[in-house]
Amino acid sequence: MEATLKQKRKTSRFNFRGSLCMPYAVFMALFVIAPLLLILYYAFTDANGVFTLDNWQTVFSSPENWKVIGMTFVISISTTIICILIAFPIAKILSNKKLNKNAVLVYIFLLPMWINFVIRTIGLKSLVDGATESMFGYKLTVNYPYIAIIIGMVYDYLPFAILPLYNQMLKLDKNQIEAASDLGANPFQVYVKTIIPMTIPGIISAATMTFMPTMSSYVIANKMSNNTTLIIGNLIQNYFGTRVTDISNHIGSVLSLVMLIIIGFSIVFEKLIDKKGDEKKGGIW
Repeated sequence: MEATLKQKRKTSRFNFRGSLCMPYAVFMALFVIAPLLLILYYAFTDANGVFTLDNWQTVFSSPENWKVIGMTFVISISTTIICILIAFPIAKILSNKKLNKNAVLVYIFLLPMWINFVIRTIGLKSLVDGATESMFGYKLTVNYPYIAIIIGMVYDYLPFAILPLYNQMLKLDKNQIEAASDLGANPFQVYVKTIIPMTIPGIISAATMTFMPTMSSYVIANKMSNNTTLIIGNLIQNYFGTRVTDISNHIGSVLSLVMLIIIGFSIVFEKLIDKKGDEKKGGIW
């Protein structure tokens, strides 16, 4: 009898920790799951709500859409590569305690993240146009909008590449680096054969954190090209905003799913590389 009473008290006891998850669950249901279900509904239905695959055919039969998707890939991959190439030496300097004793430089590089990226993009546009007009006689955002977009994205997303590389380089095995130098490796060989292999997880995280937002960004493309250049984010915004037709929401939903699928593949690719790296590390040790 006492055992059953104790069991009832345990079951009826209020789970305070579990209740703390309720606001997050409600938020996820209202602002993540519900919109995603709505996008799925629009993507596979017509204007009358009947199931159809014509929306997908319309999207993939349009040369304009293929051009936009391809250009988005080029811009995103270019931005990711440039960000990693710039962030790698910066993260190496920031992780060196001899050069950065008080970690003040880290805050200097991360400080722009505290400012709204729209304001930063508008300021960068004015700076770039002013510099190119004074030096070359033309505005970069007008004559070369794709280059301007890449510059804007690199500027806005560079901190997202620096931070994971910096965190990874703090964990580097200094003994292994010193051993490579003692065994006759020159500085280039130390970087290529020792430092870079040990920072692969940070490089992958930096690439993912840079690639995903550039794929879905559209404000930077709008501002840095004076609304003349489309990437997939701008195209989706156009279908949901300015192109008001019977199937505009349906086409926009299909493009949204395409973008989510591309981002999903990038996440899966990151996990596969991480898994292979762990397997190799386990095999060595």
